[in-house]
Amino acid sequence: MKNNKVIVFRPYPMEIGQKIYIDGGPRGGDWEVISVSDKNVTLRCPVTHKEVQWVKFCFFVEESVEIQWPHED
Repeated sequence: MKNNKVIVFRPYPMEIGQKIYIDGGPRGGDWEVISVSDKNVTLRCPVTHKEVQWVKFCFFVEESVEIQWPHED
């Protein structure tokens, strides 16, 4: 059997209260996790306080304690 280069993605187990930054895409920006269910996650913008609910979509890429949150434009 030939070995192949495989990229593995794992859904991130979000928790209420987490502050996240989505780097790019239509959901990009700063968010706070305010609700998590088996299928959905509800996020709130820390600037506009807009709340959105999406089917879980986030995957862990990087964790850092040296990033400003929320980001300044």
